[in-house]
Amino acid sequence: MSMRAFAEIDLAALRSNVAKIRERAGASRVMAVVKADAYGHGLIPCARASISGGAQWLGVALLEEAIAIRSAGIKARTIAWLVPPKSDLDVAIREDIDLSIASREHLLDVITSGRKVGVVPRVHLEIDTGMSRGGVLKDFKELVAALKSASDRSQIEVVGVWSHFARADEPGEPMSIDQLAKYREALDFLLVSGLDVKMQHMANSAAIFNDSLTSIARFDMVRGGIATYGLSPDVKLMGASNSLGLKPVMTLKAQLQLVKEVPAGASVGYGGTHTLKRDTKLGVVAMGYADGIPRASDNRAGVFVGGKRAPITGRVSMDQFVVDLGSESSAKSGDLVTVFGDGSTGEYTADDWAAASGSINYEIVTRIGPRVPRIHLHHESDHS
Repeated sequence: MSMRAFAEIDLAALRSNVAKIRERAGASRVMAVVKADAYGHGLIPCARASISGGAQWLGVALLEEAIAIRSAGIKARTIAWLVPPKSDLDVAIREDIDLSIASREHLLDVITSGRKVGVVPRVHLEIDTGMSRGGVLKDFKELVAALKSASDRSQIEVVGVWSHFARADEPGEPMSIDQLAKYREALDFLLVSGLDVKMQHMANSAAIFNDSLTSIARFDMVRGGIATYGLSPDVKLMGASNSLGLKPVMTLKAQLQLVKEVPAGASVGYGGTHTLKRDTKLGVVAMGYADGIPRASDNRAGVFVGGKRAPITGRVSMDQFVVDLGSESSAKSGDLVTVFGDGSTGEYTADDWAAASGSINYEIVTRIGPRVPRIHLHHESDHS
């Protein structure tokens, strides 16, 4: 049965990216970040491939993502860091999931659940070093004292202390050095307070591949997010995937629902935002913004068919968008086209789609919706 649209996920490429991250990490451990359904690539297959590729840890935002990893039988160390108060911590602690702590309220919830299930919870202290998002800030010393007290009573095990860079994708940006200084200052205070913390981690994909930060920011572990999926943290400032030694993992394909000849002067799509300047053939692609194709996309994106690029014309609709195939095109209704891939044969990339919609490659792959099946290629068992 043919599919209207699907995403091919190259697990061999993912393992290659993890190997590249390991190379950049030196002696530090590697965490593969598989939050948000592995950035749209499929949580469980990508978690397994990351571990087989050499990652020692998995990182997720939500508790339910970590629980899904455990339910699939994956036992690798896993941390969840976006755990609001009153979450189902009992299950998390019972399933040996590490939890991020950023407030006294978080800590008390974790201690209560740990006592209830009879397991000592594993926690990581998150510090706000300047991003003003997650992490403890003004109450840092009070929270450290509470963690020390709870640790001394064996109510918790403080495994790690971590923070997150805001601008590591901007080489030479002084804010990153300032954040590092604040992080090191916090580590010094932990040492003086007598709180024994086994692991320190701060580097994200951008810091891992930013030569000015790599060696000074990797600490005990690095967290590979977008790089795991073969995409650059910032194409303009850090270069595209291939210049970083990364291989894009997702290739998005769809069918041409219809191909037809349309005369010059015809307007295309809602609002008639584009008028054809010449007679041409248009292709109707069976994907739209309900599938994650950005509505704001312009003609810097499109599809690859018959060895040529066919740019978008008119507005993206909910379930379809239109491309200009050119009058000489031999494309037919039902043909399979590539929406984006790694660019090696001339096709559009996730970076091209990001530029065409005023977004970033992270959003392009992550937003591909559940109506689009993921087909995972090159499992370990494939011997390929």
